[in-house]
Amino acid sequence: MTTTTVEHDHGHEHPHTHRAAGRTLAIALVLTLGYAVVELLAGWRAGSLALLADAGHMVTDGAALGLSALAAWLASLPPNRRHSYGLGKTELLAALINALSMLAVVFGIGVEAWQRLQSPGSIDGATVGVVAIFGLLVNLLVAWILSRGEQNLNVRGALLHVMGDVLGSVAAIVAGAVIYFTHWTPIDPLLSLLIGGLVLSSSVRLLKDALHGTLDGVPFHINLDELGRELAGVEGVKEIHDLHVWPIASEKMALSAHVRIANLVDWPRILFGLTEIAEHEGIQHVTFQAELHSDELQAMVFSPAHRVRDNLHP
Repeated sequence: MTTTTVEHDHGHEHPHTHRAAGRTLAIALVLTLGYAVVELLAGWRAGSLALLADAGHMVTDGAALGLSALAAWLASLPPNRRHSYGLGKTELLAALINALSMLAVVFGIGVEAWQRLQSPGSIDGATVGVVAIFGLLVNLLVAWILSRGEQNLNVRGALLHVMGDVLGSVAAIVAGAVIYFTHWTPIDPLLSLLIGGLVLSSSVRLLKDALHGTLDGVPFHINLDELGRELAGVEGVKEIHDLHVWPIASEKMALSAHVRIANLVDWPRILFGLTEIAEHEGIQHVTFQAELHSDELQAMVFSPAHRVRDNLHP
């Protein structure tokens, strides 16, 4: 059987998008770490778990933002002989690490909050409230900066940390006000537990997405069966098999497939139709291998008649 392989690469993601994301993350890093020091000192002096928890969030945010900025810089580097797709997957790894670190932070806050509920201490509500208000303003500024920059899974992981801090600052403000006016100190660890629960939910979702991408899973917005049927519907295509779609960066996908056709003369026209479908799905790197169709060949996955097998591999 005569075969030919054609690789098409279109719609490259330019390195400047990663560099822009890196600059945004660097600015957010400086703001976050600067105020984290203020909150750590104020929380220790006031004896507030909510304030210390918020400061702890900001410290981990600083690490998360630094990691994300490093990943964005690595992703902006051009491909080389050892990494032919470049280092775009470092952004997926950064998102994975950030999700895991947030789970660790939530667990630590939960343990400390439980201990505080068992043995409550004195808390300076006024200091907690004032410092937390300024912390909230800083966190909102950082969140605004990140939300206006390049959006991908890496930035989403960093933004998750920052939004956790926004909630933590709100909790600290409320705790400070309640303690100042009522002297009811259990509000401090209770609000910390509440915020931890909210952050936990977002962290689990990010962890799922990052792990899926790191393991080369088909992006969630891509339906592989439907995509295969669309490709098989191109005029001149007899069968599509060995269809794979996977992420090569946080927002960049690749596709490969074997295409059985009746006549190689039609291949340029068929390739154009296949590539258009892939580009419509946002897939930037596509590789199609043409194979001459034979009635004896089995293991068909997709056909123009929409016949589908569960196993995508022949």
